[in-house]
Amino acid sequence: MRHGRADGYAEFAAARAGHLYRSACLLTGGDTHLAEDLVQETLGRLYVSWRRVSRADNPAGYAQTVLTRTFLAHQRRRSSTERATDVLPDLPDPYSATADAPLRLTLVEALGRLPVKDRAVVVLRYWEDRSIEETADAMNVSPAAVRTRCVRALGRLRVLLGDGLSEYAPS
Repeated sequence: MRHGRADGYAEFAAARAGHLYRSACLLTGGDTHLAEDLVQETLGRLYVSWRRVSRADNPAGYAQTVLTRTFLAHQRRRSSTERATDVLPDLPDPYSATADAPLRLTLVEALGRLPVKDRAVVVLRYWEDRSIEETADAMNVSPAAVRTRCVRALGRLRVLLGDGLSEYAPS
């Protein structure tokens, strides 16, 4: 890869890595280590095909699609259910946490309890703010399947969250 293209990739990767990581955290249900792995794999795939990606109409959207497909492929693998038990999860610093941290943790935990494809639909449609068609394209399914999954996933989230969000509502 020539120096100019490498610079373009480096700038793109630096600008998009944070957003990709946040999306990956939502897709993985808060598993930050898996999210980091997914982002690294996504960026690696983009680097390999950067010449084609850089000419795309929306390289950021392309990157999100690669991230989603990488996540779905990872979930299909048998090894994706393995969990390390000897390492405690990273805990947020209580002094730097924002006021809505409990709400975010509750939502991420509820997302983590959704089936993989339902979680992907919710993240793409409502976090990434993609259209039904864009979501269908990213997941390699029909728009009707996306609509159905959205309705079911939101229904499951309502059941999982119940009245639990009322305690976070501003008084």
